[in-house]
Amino acid sequence: MPIPVLQLKKGKERSINNRHPWIFSGAVAKLPDNEEGTIVAVTDFENKKLGFGFLSHKSQIVCRMFEWDDLTETVTSDAYWKQKLKNAYALRTTVIPQEKTNVYRLLHAEGDFFPGIIADVYAGVVVLQVLIRGVEKLVPAIKQALIELGFEHIYIKAKTSSTVLEDIRTGSGWLHGGVEVPVIVKENNVLFEVDFIDGQKTGFFVDQRENRELLRSYSKGKKVLNTFCYTGGFSVYAASGGAELVDSVDISKEAVALAARNMNLNLPGFKHGAIAADCFDYLGEIEKDFYDIIVLDPPAFAKSAKAVANACRGYKQINLKAFRKIKKGGLLFTYSCSQNIDKDLFQKIVFGAAADSYRNVRIIHQMHQPADHPINIYHPEGEYLKGLVLYVE
Repeated sequence: MPIPVLQLKKGKERSINNRHPWIFSGAVAKLPDNEEGTIVAVTDFENKKLGFGFLSHKSQIVCRMFEWDDLTETVTSDAYWKQKLKNAYALRTTVIPQEKTNVYRLLHAEGDFFPGIIADVYAGVVVLQVLIRGVEKLVPAIKQALIELGFEHIYIKAKTSSTVLEDIRTGSGWLHGGVEVPVIVKENNVLFEVDFIDGQKTGFFVDQRENRELLRSYSKGKKVLNTFCYTGGFSVYAASGGAELVDSVDISKEAVALAARNMNLNLPGFKHGAIAADCFDYLGEIEKDFYDIIVLDPPAFAKSAKAVANACRGYKQINLKAFRKIKKGGLLFTYSCSQNIDKDLFQKIVFGAAADSYRNVRIIHQMHQPADHPINIYHPEGEYLKGLVLYVE
């Protein structure tokens, strides 16, 4: 059966020739009427084939490309997709020190030239998050590839109901094997409890692994505040680095309870405060000059381009509160995971907050996501995590 064709308007092929994976509706001359998620061949206005992608009628991004070579006979085969997954696994075996870490990202969507899917590994359990219809259709091939790589337990956490597999009526469930949840994972020899069924995203924010390790190296003898703590990742690392005390704050009572359990899992009896409160309010009310280190790791304030203005105000406000309260000579670890706010804009926001605090501030580290969250060089939008470590006089 021939592969349907999506034809671009004249002059709209440049970004595709540069291997950018997104095609927006305004660039399309002819859009096939095949069902959502169909694999299509992309051509320029003169019908020169440029590659292949997943069709979408329900998104402003009408095609997400995954291949730029002429592999017409291959891209619809299971073998093609299995090889993509094996390529991703090969990278992780290179960058993850598996003797001390068994939680990592295995598939990172466009970062692995496989749009529409996230796969995280938790102590041998693979958790898939399927984001687009085109990938739903590939789940059987993905499952088989994971089994061939030696994974015995595979869980799918789909955002929408699936019609691909009859035994997954709600879109989520075990594809293969199964274990009791939560599972205990190891990251840099620190233990965490992970609930990938009911937890946020796939259960744990694996992208902060290296940044948590950096915090640990600065924490000895310090009083540390971890805001938006969720699982308490930064908190446990700070404690394991010899912090004098650590306070974990989150608006969710369930989150602070989880942070407390993770602290107890590693360092029972440690001086740890698990506080359910609004982080903005808490920073406004705390004693000045009490905390030596403050961590700001909020959820994405800008989930769309329309939300950027409000997000900028939110990031500035939370950083300004921290600048005003942190101890002289303290360290502020501040992050944004909003894809719509790039690192230059984030730094400008933090600059504005620093200026309004009337304190001398120096950048001593600039951070982003780790190597198991690779950034496709043709898709700079994939660099979503930005972070700064600031020395505050």
